[in-house]
Amino acid sequence: MADASDTMGDVIRRHGRRYAAPPGLAGRIGAALDAVETESGRPSAPVVPLRPRRPVVPWRPLALAASFVLAVVLSSGTTWYVTASDRQDQLAEEVLASHVRSMQAQHLTDVLSSNQHTVKPWFDGRLDLSPPVVDLTEQGFPLVGGRLDYIDNHPVAALVYRSNQHVINLFVWTRRSGGIAPKPPAEIQGYHLRQWRQGDLTCWAVSDVEGDQLDRFVKDFQAATG
Repeated sequence: MADASDTMGDVIRRHGRRYAAPPGLAGRIGAALDAVETESGRPSAPVVPLRPRRPVVPWRPLALAASFVLAVVLSSGTTWYVTASDRQDQLAEEVLASHVRSMQAQHLTDVLSSNQHTVKPWFDGRLDLSPPVVDLTEQGFPLVGGRLDYIDNHPVAALVYRSNQHVINLFVWTRRSGGIAPKPPAEIQGYHLRQWRQGDLTCWAVSDVEGDQLDRFVKDFQAATG
């Protein structure tokens, strides 16, 4: 009988029988472990020291680390490209929304004048820039006036021109540091948009005129403002 204070281990050691492992068992276990290691590519724990273990090849972790760094660099570059493209699309949508809103809300101008010497000084003290203002009546794009607008979380200058019965809104603001390249000509919902840089300024023109007509306006404006 086992004493009440005996543990299970005491009982097994006192009454249990010891059996010798059959010949060749250790060798079969070692061979099976080697096969698992070869298939998985990871070293298994040495249960039975049958032979010296193969040395760890140092280039494997280095290669894995290099692959990881390369993947991070490539993915970061792709993320930047997608983010920049998304930002340009967002700006284009804001510019178009401001253009449409200015006509729907009957708030096309804050200062109504075709005189560039009246419109330009009106922005003094209202913005951190002095927008280039010219009258292009002789080129077919008379100046209507100007107003303050709000794009990309900043106040901007909106210069208003006409081409026959069509309104052209020209948005101008100081180019932010680290700004991205201008967006190519675009058409959204029947409206044409043009973007360019002029010195330290960012300019967006938007209208429902034909694309070639808006291109001509941009060209005439750039020529008149140097």
